[in-house]
Amino acid sequence: MGRDVAPAALELTHVLYDANSNTSFVLALVTLSPILLMASYAALAVTTRDILIINMWAGQVACEALNWIIKRMVKEERPAHTVGKGYGFPSSHSQYMTYFATFLILHLYFRHRFVSTGSWIVDKLWRLTLYLALISWAGSVCYSRLFLTYHTPKQIMWGAGVGACFGILHYTITELVPARFPQSTLGRLRRALLLHPLATFVRLKDGWAVWEDGGREQEWQAWRRRWEQQEPNLKRE
Repeated sequence: MGRDVAPAALELTHVLYDANSNTSFVLALVTLSPILLMASYAALAVTTRDILIINMWAGQVACEALNWIIKRMVKEERPAHTVGKGYGFPSSHSQYMTYFATFLILHLYFRHRFVSTGSWIVDKLWRLTLYLALISWAGSVCYSRLFLTYHTPKQIMWGAGVGACFGILHYTITELVPARFPQSTLGRLRRALLLHPLATFVRLKDGWAVWEDGGREQEWQAWRRRWEQQEPNLKRE
């Protein structure tokens, strides 16, 4: 680094909060929570090789790129008393989290089916709990940006709106239409992608095209049978 060049701070994980407020501290942690998603995407993409995970991850990156473009087109400053830097419209954290929550809720509603507990009431409550948890997480991140004075309410609402709309659009085009209309152009493109030699080489798959839970139960059953074969005493217990 040259002597005449001032060092720059990497603010990806740099959050300022009121040290005298427990609420401020908790919300500072909440506002950092979206960072966990990128590592989760990478881990799931490598371990599952499922096209849905990779597609959702690609959409997340595209949503961030859209936020970067909008900010530089609108050039709206953050609140006057903020500690944040750069343009504030729309809130990238709000857009990031509402895309994630929207895409995942749509997938859980339209395609994913959990193994039944035997009670339809418990099944419905479990699904509803997941929806509420995702909405609450996204909402708490949005609120943390307001509480910590990084954005105005308008910037947060627009960020949430753009993220939700992008999530709906991306899921509909890349997942729902190909699944519901496999002979459509989008359906044929998805099939061609899965049949590509490179996809075969990396073992890319579409688990939800075959199993309602993406293959989780079948994978567990296969593991259990193999494990019991290796551990014969388990069957006696």
